[in-house]
Amino acid sequence: MPFPVTNPSLVRALVQRGYAEPTSVQSAVLASEAEGRDLLVSAQTGSGKTVAFGLALAGTVLGEAEAMPATQAPLVLVIAPTRELALQVHAELTWLYEFTGARILSCVGGMDARREARLLHGGCHFVVGTPGRLKDHIERGNLSLSEVEAVVLDEADEMLDLGFREELEFILSAAPAGRRTLLFSATIAREIAALARTYQHNALRIDTVAANQPHADIEYRAVRVAAHQLEAVLVNILRAHDSRALVFCATRDSVRTLHANLMARGFTAAALSGELSQAERNAALSALRESRAQVCIATDVAARGLDLPDLDLVIHADLPTNKATFLHRSGRTGRAGRKGVSVLLVPPMRRRRAEILLREANAEAVWVDPPTPEDIRAKDEERLLNHPSLSEMPSTAALTMAAKLLKRAAPEVIAAAFVKLAQAHLPSPAQVTILPPESLRTARTSCASNGSNPRATVANGNWFRVALGRKQNADPRWLVPLICKAGGITKQEIGTIRIFDRETKFEIAAHAVQSFARTAAAYGEARIEPASPPGASHSHRVGMEVRPGFKKKAPGKSPGKPRARPIQAKA
Repeated sequence: MPFPVTNPSLVRALVQRGYAEPTSVQSAVLASEAEGRDLLVSAQTGSGKTVAFGLALAGTVLGEAEAMPATQAPLVLVIAPTRELALQVHAELTWLYEFTGARILSCVGGMDARREARLLHGGCHFVVGTPGRLKDHIERGNLSLSEVEAVVLDEADEMLDLGFREELEFILSAAPAGRRTLLFSATIAREIAALARTYQHNALRIDTVAANQPHADIEYRAVRVAAHQLEAVLVNILRAHDSRALVFCATRDSVRTLHANLMARGFTAAALSGELSQAERNAALSALRESRAQVCIATDVAARGLDLPDLDLVIHADLPTNKATFLHRSGRTGRAGRKGVSVLLVPPMRRRRAEILLREANAEAVWVDPPTPEDIRAKDEERLLNHPSLSEMPSTAALTMAAKLLKRAAPEVIAAAFVKLAQAHLPSPAQVTILPPESLRTARTSCASNGSNPRATVANGNWFRVALGRKQNADPRWLVPLICKAGGITKQEIGTIRIFDRETKFEIAAHAVQSFARTAAAYGEARIEPASPPGASHSHRVGMEVRPGFKKKAPGKSPGKPRARPIQAKA
C-alpha cells in the first residue's frame, strides 16, 4: 500500500529515501479519522514513529502549500527524553521537510546554549529539544511558544521515567490552548494516561502494539555462562556474529572496564555513558554508524531512544532490571522490518531471574551454549570462502599483479597469504566452559537462596580444597557463593564444608564433579584443586564442619574460635 500522502514536497522526500509503503503506525496516524486531531499513540521502538508524526503534522503546518510559510516563532515543538533521540528526530525531520524550506533547530543539554539562543532569535519552523533545555530557553525568553500549532511528546514514558514531569507540565502549560498535542509512548501506563487527560482534547487512541507482545522481528537467546567467564563469552559471541553490536551494562564502571578490555583484545569499540561529554557521545555514535566501531558498550540511560541503523545484535551483559528495560534494550535491533538478535548472558545463579524476565516480557528465548573457539573458526572459514573478493570480477591491474605473484610463489602460498591478511584484524576467541544444562537451577536452589531447610548430605561426592581457612577469616556465608561462582554450580551440589586453619575442604556431588573441576580450574580469583577427604590428611587437626543450608550458631566469646561445634576429624 503506497503512502497516503499527496503533498509533492513530502512525496519527493519519501521517494528519495526509498520509502515505498507505510508502517502500521504511519498508516494509523495518516488515516482520515486522525486528521487534525490530538493523538495518543503506543508503538514499538523502530516502527517509524518520527516519520509518522512528521507526516501527521503536514496538514497542520503546510496545508495544501508545498513550502513552509514565513514565520519568526516556531510552529511545531517536539520534545524528546534524551540528547541522542532529539538529534535523531532533528535529522529525520530535516530530510522529510527538506523540499519545503523548513528551518528545523535542535535545543539539547550539553550543547552551546548561547548558539541555540541566537538561532532561535533568527526564526524557525520546528524546534526539537530535551525538556530541561527547552524549559530554560522559554524562561530566558529565547523561545516563544505563541505561534505553536502542534506539540509532540516522543517517548513520553521515558521522559516520565527520567523525572521530567515538572518540565513537561511547564512547557505544555506555556503552549497555546488550541494547539494539537501528539503523544507517543511505548506503553500507555497510568501516568501517561493522566498526562493525556490533562493536556489533550478528544484525543484519538491509536494502539499498534499487541498487549505484552515482544518485538516480532527479534530472535531472543539466553546463553548459559560460567559466572567468571562473562567477558570471555561476550568476546566469543561478538566474534561469532561478526556484526555491529550494542552491549548493555548496569553501571558506568562496567562500561568503562568492558570498553577498555575489548579494545585491548583487538575490537574496535565505543562507549556510551552519562559521564561522557556530548562531544564524546556524538563521536561514539558516529563511529558505530559509520562502521568505524564494531561494538558499542552502553548504560541504559545513555542508550535511551538510541537509533542505530542496521544494528543486528544486542547483548545484555548485565541482566535488565525489569521487563520495560529488557524490551527497550532489545528494541534497539530489529528495526524498520530488519531482523535482529537479543542475547541474555545468564550465569547459574541468575537463571531464575532471567526466566521471570522472559516470561513477563512474553518472549520465548532459545537456551544455548556459548560459541567455542572451534565454532568461531568454522564461521571464519565459511565467511572467508564466501568473501566478496572471490566472486567479484577482478580489475585488469589486479589480474596483472596476480600473474606477477604466481611467477614468484606457488598458488598455495598466495592463498595462505590471502587468508592471513583477511583474518589479521580478527580478535582471538576465548576459551570458555560449556555448562551442563542441569547446572542452571531455579532461584529456589541457587546459591542466592536463603532457605533454612537443611539439605541431605551429598552422597559419593568428591573433595576439593581452597587455600582459605580460619587464618583468613573463612566463613560459609562467603565461601558457599565463591564455590558456586568458581565452579558454575548451585548450592544443592555442595556437601560438607570443613574449615581448617589455612585451608577449607568441601565436597561436591558426584554428578557435578567433572563440570566443577573443569570450570574451577579456570577461575582466577582463588585456586581450587582436588583434595583427599579431610580424615586422610588432617587426622591430627581440629576442623569445623558446616553444612550449607543450616543456620550457623552464634559466635562464641573467644574471637577466632570456630562458629560451629568443633569436631575431631576422624582418622
